[in-house]
Amino acid sequence: MSNVIYINWVDQFKKEVMEYNWVVLADFWAEWCGPCRMLWPLIDEMSEEYVWKNVKFVKINVDENPDLAWSFQVASIPSVFVLNNGQPVDAIVWVRPKDFYKEKIDALLNNETKAAA
Repeated sequence: MSNVIYINWVDQFKKEVMEYNWVVLADFWAEWCGPCRMLWPLIDEMSEEYVWKNVKFVKINVDENPDLAWSFQVASIPSVFVLNNGQPVDAIVWVRPKDFYKEKIDALLNNETKAAA
């Protein structure tokens, strides 16, 4: 079961991503994009693996949300942004191995755990 949230409008993006006080992995994609389809199962798997760690996984269709894509200066897809407390901290263009994304997420989670201690 996937825990990925599909963003359909700007207000939803603000609520689910920009106002979220934890880690978010935001995937900018399009239906016609072959590499985007390669990334889908990885994001679905990670959404299940991190379900209890306050990490959100969202997908933003660039064809349906061009203003959001423009605001993040998305020039190539897939473009994946890692955000923490509503702020982008990393941008990853193209498809990478699942462990690459997990390292980015885990680094942020480890920093937050240390800060809370």
